[in-house]
Amino acid sequence: MARFLRPLLRGTTYTRLLHLWVPMLIVSVWMFIDASKPYVPALLLIPVALIPAVRMGEGVQARLLLTPGRQDTGISVAPSTTWRDRGHTMLWLEARMALGWVAGPITVWGPILSVTLVGLAVGRVPDGVPVLSSARPHWGYAVLAPLPLIAMYGVVVGLGELATLLARQLLGPSRAERLAALEERTEQLLERNRIARELHDSIGHALTVAVVQAGAARAAGDPEFTERALGAIEETGRAALEDLERVLGVLREVERPVSSRPTLADADRLLESARASGAKVGAEVTGPLDTVPGPVSREGYRILQEALTNVLRHAGSVPVRVRIRVADGTLDLEVRNPLTAAISGPGRGSGLRGIRERAALLGGRARTGPDEGDWQVHAELPTRH
Repeated sequence: MARFLRPLLRGTTYTRLLHLWVPMLIVSVWMFIDASKPYVPALLLIPVALIPAVRMGEGVQARLLLTPGRQDTGISVAPSTTWRDRGHTMLWLEARMALGWVAGPITVWGPILSVTLVGLAVGRVPDGVPVLSSARPHWGYAVLAPLPLIAMYGVVVGLGELATLLARQLLGPSRAERLAALEERTEQLLERNRIARELHDSIGHALTVAVVQAGAARAAGDPEFTERALGAIEETGRAALEDLERVLGVLREVERPVSSRPTLADADRLLESARASGAKVGAEVTGPLDTVPGPVSREGYRILQEALTNVLRHAGSVPVRVRIRVADGTLDLEVRNPLTAAISGPGRGSGLRGIRERAALLGGRARTGPDEGDWQVHAELPTRH
């Protein structure tokens, strides 16, 4: 019994009832204009549904009244962008009015019938109530008096649930909106992963070196060794500060809109920066870069940036060949530089591991290491799923 009455204590029940009543306000106004054509408001909703902003307004109302206080409502508040969105909005408006036609009369006649049955039980014959106006007073009608209220209660709760279900189906995020949300979520996960990697590898490594050097200097008791250890700690600390500044830059970048972050369309700027640092960079770009999805293009830029940084850091001013190719649903990115006896190739730290992790998060793969006398970074990222 307590479970049956629980909806009476929830505010959602009453906000949903208000949502069901709203269409009847329009109908009530029209009935004063021409009561002989009650179907006209439903017809007028068809052209109204074609207005893009109507979907947004209906989504806002549905969130506020059908799912108040919930974070994940499954209801979009974006305007219509496709004919599919407009069609769903039209179906929603018609369904909402139909539910209002059911909810309106029953919430009016339910209490009226209950009061009438109570009047018959105490000997008062109603006037103007169908069927009951010809009934004879009898105390037994008092037993039937709660039934209209119970029926009204059940219908109102059921219609509220049905309206919420329809709102999620017809006003839910479109495919484009779901793709945009997935892209945003993917970008956030990639950025968080990169921040964690930078903090663990760069800062953690620097602090570990400093602690080991300090412990060794104290244990050695040799002024010359202590001097060298302090110099190493100073150098390590300076590098740690640089790494920390870079990580803070990543944190600040997370606050920027996703669309403002660099993509492979900005690769020329990255290549020019590498050339200004002394590297002899040759680039070959083929295929339509502008068709590459945002997350893939942004991570491709980061992979290229990390590969060029590793070349400058570990190999110095050597010739670098960059190849970027978009074809057959794949972004193919390759960076190669000569691998000589004096240069063992870029290190195997967080940079190369980060390249592989970035590729894996996007469903692609990356290879790093010696290849035919060169050091190679080769990433393949899918551009469609």
